[in-house]
Amino acid sequence: MREKLLEVLNERFSDEEAFTLKVFESTDGHVNEGVLQSSEGVHWYPIVDGVPCFLQGELQPDFSEFAARHGLTLSSGQQAQVCARRQEQSKTNETFSDKWRKFKNYGHEAEHKDFLFGWYCKKLGVANVDELKAFYHGKGRVLEVGPGSGFNTRFIAENCPGEVFALDVSEAADTTYHNTKDLANCAVVKADLMEAPFADNYFDFIIADGVLHHTPNTKDAVFALFNKVKPGGQFFFYIYRKMGAARQFCDSYIRESYTQMAPEACYAACEGLTELGRELSKLNAKITLEKPVDVLGIPAGTHDVQRLIYYNFVKCFWNDSFDYETNNMVNFDWYHPHNAWQHTEDEVVTWMEELGVSEYSFHDSNPNGISVLLTKP
Repeated sequence: MREKLLEVLNERFSDEEAFTLKVFESTDGHVNEGVLQSSEGVHWYPIVDGVPCFLQGELQPDFSEFAARHGLTLSSGQQAQVCARRQEQSKTNETFSDKWRKFKNYGHEAEHKDFLFGWYCKKLGVANVDELKAFYHGKGRVLEVGPGSGFNTRFIAENCPGEVFALDVSEAADTTYHNTKDLANCAVVKADLMEAPFADNYFDFIIADGVLHHTPNTKDAVFALFNKVKPGGQFFFYIYRKMGAARQFCDSYIRESYTQMAPEACYAACEGLTELGRELSKLNAKITLEKPVDVLGIPAGTHDVQRLIYYNFVKCFWNDSFDYETNNMVNFDWYHPHNAWQHTEDEVVTWMEELGVSEYSFHDSNPNGISVLLTKP
């Protein structure tokens, strides 16, 4: 963490309430180890390996050794604050902490970028990567929630004239920090998005791509982040779409088993699905349906056979831009998380009405998801 992050965190508080920073170890302008101390001296938040951690209770890593080493006392909240929401979220954290420990270079490889940034163009409704760069060039303060490996955080920071922040509840925060710490305008925090340590009405743009459906309540997560967007700012989120009946059945059936597995066992279990996707892709076959299968949500038209099965029956992802392990990770990402909610556009419209948002758009990027870009009144 760079010391200037302290100013951003303290914008929520009066001078009397502000955090103070105690540095234990620093290198090249980064605080590698330290503490953010509350004004009353009771609560403190550790900075470990360059990342400040604001997690509490069930979500918080064990900092007892850190506390002992630096003569700190764990507060009651740091010792035992547990609630049902945090217990559920901690199970999902296991999935993503394991994933981003393993796939630290996801999105940073040259062969990944055409596919991934082409997909971001579709989701944000811009024509090409140059327009995507221009989109970010008009932003001052940006927050990415759920940055994963940090490949998109890095892209934003390289094309944004202002400050870029990344927030993740899992060990993805650590991966993102190490993949972006050379960028002077980039900062990373480990925190629950429901308790984001930033002032309300603060960001010009917030992006939460494929994240909010992995929280205990997608709608609550949307509303919490909306509060952090400043009036006139924009908020993008991508969430899972409610799929057809056959796909819903298969997803539920598989998840019932796979969410109970340890991560390594689930990766192994997903290999059959990954192989199915690969072999179907090799067929390079298409079929044309003159009539839709409305009861299963299958439209009329020409369908690639692999995608027909993928979108309507079972997640068997395959993309030739990725190696086998990365393709398998994408299937693991779908079936191992405990929270993986699906929604409809009608639901999202009701959320916009409740928030008082009239300026928003849906961008169709694929049949599995709903991409929403809104402007805060």
